[in-house]
Amino acid sequence: MGTPPPPGNPYEEPRIPWTPPPFGQTAPRLAGRWRRLFAGITDAVLVGLVTSPLTVDTLKVASDMVLISVRDGLLVGVIGFFYYWLLQSFWKGQTVGKRLFGMRVVRENGEPAGPGPIAVRQAVEIVLCWVCCLGLVNLAWILFDRRRQALHDKAAGTLVVDA
Repeated sequence: MGTPPPPGNPYEEPRIPWTPPPFGQTAPRLAGRWRRLFAGITDAVLVGLVTSPLTVDTLKVASDMVLISVRDGLLVGVIGFFYYWLLQSFWKGQTVGKRLFGMRVVRENGEPAGPGPIAVRQAVEIVLCWVCCLGLVNLAWILFDRRRQALHDKAAGTLVVDA
């Protein structure tokens, strides 16, 4: 009556192949969850300071509120994307918040992430933030993940480590 279930525990976290770092190097140390939170708040405040004057007309006009809100959401998303992408791609994997709190973004093998993976990371994060509640799930994911990866880190194959 059907095929038997595959061997192993179906609820177990998938095993990720791990290779040791080259001789003489140590594996990067994962950044702490609280430091990631405070660095994220710092960066969000900075992006908010830049985007708030650009979106203030949302409070002035009530007739086209939905259209203005969509436009402003896209504007904030684009500015946020470029803030995170430019800084992390060309500033050693760091934003202002990550630099203040001593962290950086790297690939899972410890190499610098580079513009491609950083673009994937930020695009996934922005899309998750636009979809109701998934932004919170993305943030909360690092609380339960063994490697402290948010969903956008998993999509891009990146880790946040001590600088």
